[in-house]
Amino acid sequence: MGTDIHAPLGQDRKARPGPSGPSRFPARNVVFTLAVAGMLGFSGWTALAPSGLRTAPLAEPVEDASSQTPTGDKTDHKTAEAGDGVRRANGLSGARVEETRTDNGNVVRKYSPGTRDGTGPLIIEANRIGQDSRTAAFPNEDLLEETPDGKIPVVGLDGTRPMDQYARPWSGARGTRIAIVVGGLGLSQTGTQRAIRELPGEVTLAFAASGNSLPRWMQEARRDGHEILLQMPLEPFDYPQNDPGPYTLRTDLGEAGNLAELHRAMAKITNYTGIVNFMGGRFLSDADALEPVIRDIAGRGLLFLDDGSTAQSLSGTLAGAVEAPHAFADLQLDADLSEASVLKKLDELERIARRNGTAIGIASAFDESVDAIRKWCEEAGTRGIEIVGVASLATVPARK
Repeated sequence: MGTDIHAPLGQDRKARPGPSGPSRFPARNVVFTLAVAGMLGFSGWTALAPSGLRTAPLAEPVEDASSQTPTGDKTDHKTAEAGDGVRRANGLSGARVEETRTDNGNVVRKYSPGTRDGTGPLIIEANRIGQDSRTAAFPNEDLLEETPDGKIPVVGLDGTRPMDQYARPWSGARGTRIAIVVGGLGLSQTGTQRAIRELPGEVTLAFAASGNSLPRWMQEARRDGHEILLQMPLEPFDYPQNDPGPYTLRTDLGEAGNLAELHRAMAKITNYTGIVNFMGGRFLSDADALEPVIRDIAGRGLLFLDDGSTAQSLSGTLAGAVEAPHAFADLQLDADLSEASVLKKLDELERIARRNGTAIGIASAFDESVDAIRKWCEEAGTRGIEIVGVASLATVPARK
């Protein structure tokens, strides 16, 4: 159509000249076109021809020595049948896969890391300590055992302990570290709510076994970053005049009776790292009553925190004997219930931590205690103190 492309279809179109008209391609243009085509054709031939202007063949790519096989070896690089009957494969991920066919026809696969040449990224798998904050309010079902009283803690099949799963992660720095435990949560709705919302997430919270709405409070505390404990009532010297309440473990109950009470209390809540006593002067000083309880707590992957309220306590001796994770509180922070007094006790706790490297303080969820602890924690970081969960300060025997 030439230059007629912009003309309306079928309108004012000029007649094309016939064969006898003047040529639209002058001779000089034809010669130039043929010359260019010839040059392009010659260039393409020299590039593709096996001889001619190519004086030497291009070097063949050299394979990595690790990927070469001996001459004449037709073995597939992905799989190989060894003389022991085990079929081995190297997957794209770099792992070695061994397949063994059993007598009944089943195939057992074994995966192991492939060899490294020293280059590339190095991936280090850390121990799983602490729970992802997005799921911290939900229990790991692999760490629960179904009982007639409900679900209670248990060590997972892979060896994961609740005290590891639910521990609050910390920096790992070996500076001055302090754990503060605030107990009595669950007994008062307003007090519990205030403690959870006002105390920083670094503070460990202990829920009373006889408290109300414990699953609800547990979830709120865990979402705010708190590590939690179960506060277990133990028999004091002046029992029953001084009664710690339901689920109290007593020296006259016997092993079966005390473990039954312990498990009933354990089923009230989940996601805790251990047990802390409430009262218990008589029970903690009776080895026959205390030993099976400490052993059961440790066997379920939990720590035992002694609140330090009685000098006759045998918890440390027995925990060492049965290799149970355990810890001791260094100070009762609110024996004198005033904000000023609690602040003085926290300063004393700091001096203990600077001398020993670590310290644990324990208090109850009174308004005065909560206010003092919140204020003190806000300033502690500026003095190089790290507030940590109590699980990170527990003495944990090495696993065999």
